[in-house]
Amino acid sequence: MRNGGSTLRKLTGVLGTLLALSLVAAACGGDDSSTSGGTAGTSAGTNGSSPTTEESGAVGTTVATTGEAAESISIVLGSEPTSLDPHLVDDGGERAVNNNIYETLLFRTADGVLEPGLAVALPTQVDELTWEFSLREGVTFHDGTPFDSAAVVASIERMVRLIGAETTDNAGYFSPLARAEAVDPMTVRVLTSAPDGLLPSRMNWLRIVSADAAASDDITDAPNGTGPYRFVSREVGVAIELERNDAYWGAEPDVDAITFGFVPEAGTRIAGVQSGAYDLMVNLSANDREAVPNAAQVAGIEHPILILNTVEGITADVKVRQALNLAVDKQAIVDAIYGGGATVDAGQVLSETILGFNDSLEAFPYDPDQAKQLLEEAGVAGQTIQIIGESGRWVNDGDLLEAVASYWTAAGLQVDLQILEFSEWLDVFFDTESQPDVLFVSTSLDLLDPDKAATSIHSMNGLASGNDDAELAAMIDEARSELDANRRDELYQQIMASANEKAYFVWLVNTADIYGLGDRVTWTPRIDGLLLVKEMSVSG
Repeated sequence: MRNGGSTLRKLTGVLGTLLALSLVAAACGGDDSSTSGGTAGTSAGTNGSSPTTEESGAVGTTVATTGEAAESISIVLGSEPTSLDPHLVDDGGERAVNNNIYETLLFRTADGVLEPGLAVALPTQVDELTWEFSLREGVTFHDGTPFDSAAVVASIERMVRLIGAETTDNAGYFSPLARAEAVDPMTVRVLTSAPDGLLPSRMNWLRIVSADAAASDDITDAPNGTGPYRFVSREVGVAIELERNDAYWGAEPDVDAITFGFVPEAGTRIAGVQSGAYDLMVNLSANDREAVPNAAQVAGIEHPILILNTVEGITADVKVRQALNLAVDKQAIVDAIYGGGATVDAGQVLSETILGFNDSLEAFPYDPDQAKQLLEEAGVAGQTIQIIGESGRWVNDGDLLEAVASYWTAAGLQVDLQILEFSEWLDVFFDTESQPDVLFVSTSLDLLDPDKAATSIHSMNGLASGNDDAELAAMIDEARSELDANRRDELYQQIMASANEKAYFVWLVNTADIYGLGDRVTWTPRIDGLLLVKEMSVSG
């Protein structure tokens, strides 16, 4: 590593300065709930660059490249990783860091196309339950251990073990996995418990660890992948440092070292980008595009949604659930809170480009009078409804929750809105024993497929489901095991329609991914939302 230590010292030293700078940033919005500044649908910065927004793809920023390439960059996230074990948690902060350390059998291009990664080709399907991968030779882990079929088998069987022990948050991604077997040192077969047409996409998501590491129940303290960056250090609450892996099998990255910082408040992140303390920030509001030197945007995979408890409490009545949808002016939220950097969800959590999107569904209209009438008919007017949420993990999440609470109050309910720290919110999200009236989550289509959203929040067997609908769960299980893409599409359309008819959620918006960049970094965001530093370039 050449410059990583100085980057950490620089980041640590500016934290106090950022507190003062955040006062300046308050004029730009203050936190993730900012609604001031900027022009909807534009990207403009102090250097005058203004890339246009494309609904279907990515928009990069073009920055003048003068002088020698810089050696290190600093990236600020909205939440700190809860673990650096790539198999234990389902955590956006963890992925942002670990996707630069660990790799997968298959990669995706920036626009979402599957291609070979640690495998040299897309898999061959041996039978309905078996897929065969040929592996890339000459790859080593950061500690020098060779990559081979033993590592792949150990990684898959570790995930299966963690799912069985209920110690991983990733069951929604990988529960169809059964086992793996080595054919030879560079060939592996992956077996599923049922036919699984999504297996190739799952292998784009499962990070491969060494066989020795896979024997441990928790490897958060010793990240060791095959990726372009190596783990250097972690100071909890402050920063994580990575350095370039000079033995990397792929193309040499332009960036030599990375420091990840963690700041929940958007205003402070903006101030850091303005001052040069940070080179890239996540979760920039469209309203704050003009507050940073440059902004880059891509159509996002995040769908903030409210999961309703249909089993007990005030939300067990479908009339109440319908009223909660009718009471919220979602287009006003898009305009006022997201500055146009989002679109209204069409009564489902799928984007139009995702298999299973049901084009016969529409967003619940904004009809506050009808909402009040339904609440009266249900006999709950004036009663208390609880919302559990958080602020800082997703763009504008705090403001979104405040707006929903305001709309429901206007409809005649007493709203108990509880904004928790992210770690506390995770405890609620993964608590399968109890369910609040309303749980906020932003569900993402990480696999560019409906499977995870269906299994985790639609199915009664999901980690964060609010319903006990056995018929819907059976339909979801059938869709997961279907190999024919056309039949899967039909099934997921039916699943989305069933959830809509019974108002299992309050559907809100699909947010764009917008990033704030300083003058040194050039990068085109990815449609899958991954932060891959090897795709970034820097200038002095």
